[in-house]
Amino acid sequence: MSSSSAAVSGPITETAPLSLCTREPYVPADRLVAEMVPPPRFDSVRFDTYIPDHNQPSQTDAVRVLSGFAAGLGGAHATGAGKRGLFGFGRAKAAKVPAGPRGVYLDGGYGVGKTHLLASLWHATPAEPALKAFGTFVELTNLVGALGFQKTVQTLSGHRLLCIDEFELDDPGDTVLVSTLLGKLVDAGVALAATSNTLPGKLGEGRFAAADFLREIQGLSAHFRALRIDGEDYRHRGLPEAPPPFSDEQVTKTAYATEGSSLDDFPHLLEHLARVHPSRYGALTDGLKAVCLTDVQPVPDQSTALRLVVLADRLYDREVPVLASGLPFDRLFSEEMLNGGYRKKYFRAISRLTALARDAGRLAGH
Repeated sequence: MSSSSAAVSGPITETAPLSLCTREPYVPADRLVAEMVPPPRFDSVRFDTYIPDHNQPSQTDAVRVLSGFAAGLGGAHATGAGKRGLFGFGRAKAAKVPAGPRGVYLDGGYGVGKTHLLASLWHATPAEPALKAFGTFVELTNLVGALGFQKTVQTLSGHRLLCIDEFELDDPGDTVLVSTLLGKLVDAGVALAATSNTLPGKLGEGRFAAADFLREIQGLSAHFRALRIDGEDYRHRGLPEAPPPFSDEQVTKTAYATEGSSLDDFPHLLEHLARVHPSRYGALTDGLKAVCLTDVQPVPDQSTALRLVVLADRLYDREVPVLASGLPFDRLFSEEMLNGGYRKKYFRAISRLTALARDAGRLAGH
């Protein structure tokens, strides 16, 4: 695709696009709890909508094991606790916790469908939504920051299931915090499920990712069954690595022609993200139908890059297409970043932003 001027479908709207740089949302703690459900992208996924790669039997095995795990979570809460209020008061008398692993860990590379399977597990678990929680590792640490450790334990210990997507092992402090939290929840009878990624190009070494995970959660390893899910990134199967960017003119015209879109200069947006706590990035994107960015450049430093990763996750969760000019998204992060300790996050962000950039092509008539 050429970056020269192209026709933009749809009429020009009467109002100017929104700007993310003018938004500074406030998110109360109770919203953080209520929003611990699978993101909109995964509202309708189920085990029977997951399409295993027949060349990867581990994918079919994962569906079978997780289906059985969900079925085993039926009946009363493992500790005998019923539904409780936001901060967990009114706990019923504890009963004996069932024997056997109370957790599953999905170990696999990028785009093999781990989040699809994790969300399917959440949907398949026979409990009302208020007794199930789903969030990323970062969202869970943000919840602890908002409520405090003890109230987070009280809030989640009446749940049947806690699903943690994209478990991070690159921050020792946060890993110990979450490991301690999970220990308290296991003692309360909460079943656990988690995912994390292995580095692209090292899919045959997934056992090392599983070993890292089980080591970092310390005394909890006996509670987890590790499931290896092999396969290539479905977002890149038969598709180019990243679509070429549009021109500034195309991006601007599309923003004005698309109701509910935002239009921001990329460097200014990066500066704005530093003023908004990452726990609010989901609210930052409320109501958006598309994000349009001009002058995409390499991110200047690691702190900025990590904030961009969180924004990319929230946009991907909400299926918000991203139309951009400047550099393609696979050139956002320096080689030093891609070879450093946060490389897994950066590869995930590239994969997700690339998928959203492909989705955005239709907005500009491509």
